[in-house]
Amino acid sequence: MLYYLKFHVTKAKIAVLFLLVLALPKVYARQVTIQSPNKKIMVSLIGANGGKTGEWYLKASYNGPQGLTDVLPQIDLGLIRNDQDFSRELRFIKAGVPRIVNEHYTALHGKKSDCSNSAYETVVFLESRTGAKINVIIRAYNDGVAFRYEFPENKGTFNLLDELTAYSIPASSKRWMEKWNTANEGFYTEGKDDSVQQEWCYPALFNNTDGDCWFLLHEADVNRNYCGSKLSNKKDKAKYKITFPDARDGNGIGASQPAISLPWKSPWRVVIIGSLGDIVQSTLVDDVSPPSVLTNTSWIKPGVVSWNYWSSNHGTKDYRTVTKFADLAAFMNWDYTLLDWEWDAMGNGGKLEDAAAYIRSLGVKPLIWYNSGGKHTGVQATPRDRLLTHESRIAEFTKLKKLGFAGVKVDFFESEKQDMVRYYLDILEDAASCEMMVYFHGCLVPRGWARTYPNLMTYEAVRGAEWYNNGPDFTPAAPVHNTILPFTRNVVGAMDYTPVTFTNSQYPHITSYGHELALSVLFESGFQHMADRPEGYMDLPDRARSFLKEVPAAWDDTRLLSGYPGKSAIMARRHGDRWYIGGINAVSNNLNTKIDLGFLPSTGKYKLLLIEDGSHDKVFLEKQVLVDSSSTIDVHMLPRGGFVAVLKPQ
Repeated sequence: MLYYLKFHVTKAKIAVLFLLVLALPKVYARQVTIQSPNKKIMVSLIGANGGKTGEWYLKASYNGPQGLTDVLPQIDLGLIRNDQDFSRELRFIKAGVPRIVNEHYTALHGKKSDCSNSAYETVVFLESRTGAKINVIIRAYNDGVAFRYEFPENKGTFNLLDELTAYSIPASSKRWMEKWNTANEGFYTEGKDDSVQQEWCYPALFNNTDGDCWFLLHEADVNRNYCGSKLSNKKDKAKYKITFPDARDGNGIGASQPAISLPWKSPWRVVIIGSLGDIVQSTLVDDVSPPSVLTNTSWIKPGVVSWNYWSSNHGTKDYRTVTKFADLAAFMNWDYTLLDWEWDAMGNGGKLEDAAAYIRSLGVKPLIWYNSGGKHTGVQATPRDRLLTHESRIAEFTKLKKLGFAGVKVDFFESEKQDMVRYYLDILEDAASCEMMVYFHGCLVPRGWARTYPNLMTYEAVRGAEWYNNGPDFTPAAPVHNTILPFTRNVVGAMDYTPVTFTNSQYPHITSYGHELALSVLFESGFQHMADRPEGYMDLPDRARSFLKEVPAAWDDTRLLSGYPGKSAIMARRHGDRWYIGGINAVSNNLNTKIDLGFLPSTGKYKLLLIEDGSHDKVFLEKQVLVDSSSTIDVHMLPRGGFVAVLKPQ
């Protein structure tokens, strides 16, 4: 039998239509389909092999400019528990009564402040041959699909031996993916086919054969009941299978296979679907994650941070260097300065307590670095033992609060096993109880935790500007790399790239000053670390320096204006009633483009300040003009160049 479940929206109500259609004689298949509220996206649960084997898969379709396209023609489903296999011989029980998911929430930092979790959802009830229950929860959003598994029974403790979820990707699809590494700090590379077989990081971006539709694979709501996962097409190049952590990760500490207790739900498997703008602007990873567990969030303040490590890898050992970067933050009206590693060895005029007092006297708030410690990391930098237990964390956070510290940077996790996921969340919860903000380095990619714990300000999990210290390979790769990140890594959550450097670290730039300035807008991070030395900012022209004094670290809205991964990216972001535009060019040719300001409100004028590349890569050209929503502006970018603009209402 064929079951078809469809949502049709009218002015005042939703009609649910069930159609029962006879299939060919002796061939029985079951199908459950739901549509997104805007009817552009459909996801179907289908019985494989005509329903004979009790195997099930999902199909995701997109109704775009070229018509209906099967974006993901098959997403294999299944789990293997230590007591039985939940991938075959699953009997269809029923499809539950569909429901509307309609939730609005406010994000304290990120690409958008006013967010909506709006979808249609249905639950499909299945049963194994032993009578054990497994459900598949399916949602269709305007910008993608999400699904998860559920064991609804109330008793039982098990190990999950494998998850069989696998995305079948058409061979000719273009793809931008990063080879798996525990720190998520590799390069994204563009592929035109499925010829490379290996393990891959999240998120993974794809463009279908005719170029009409983009989709990005990720996961969300990874909690204490599961591990982080990755993608692998090692066994079948056409199928990107969800794969548990390697046993060797984290120095071999912790189990790769998660332990679960019933009732249980898996993380959400998330596919963002649509135009390239839909991908960039999506908040779907946060939307499906649990709401904030914090009742008082008044102490959580996103902001810009001065950072001494990039220009002086041992800068925090030197009290004088620390005070110089505190002075920089005060002069630039930035909220924070970071005391990075080796603060416990500080000398040359003062210790930690002296530095904290000096920073606070300037009206700046200090942040401080910690090694996550434990046997899971071989990095011996101290302190490495102060966050390992609840008692030690509370003691440390309490001490830091008394000294005036506002947040902690925790580094070197090196694993996404279940025990490490629990450690991340324990840190967030204990920090919140002491009103401490947190950000992670050497870590996993965002999984929606910032919605649940809004004191989580940012994550590294990116090959950022720090890599100008680590070897010569970042210099030639950075321009292209920088234009891929807005379409991949930064889509799914805050990204601590540590941008905006005009001088050089150990290895030089080949990006223009305009390119570097634009990264302050293009890259989103609740703590935005400006990584250059003080003179890098002091020597800027007045308007460029003033721009960096004002640029926010949290946004009310985000719009992709144009771009393509590896070539260019131009984005507009709003903070209050001001709009900021940042654009960068990756290629070795000049790029002249026209920016349409139709995203502005239809009434009122704006004063636009444009700061673009000048006659060479270390100078700016400035222009001011009065504009409105009907205006366009011409912008020139040098090879590997860029620009910024700010629009203030008149």
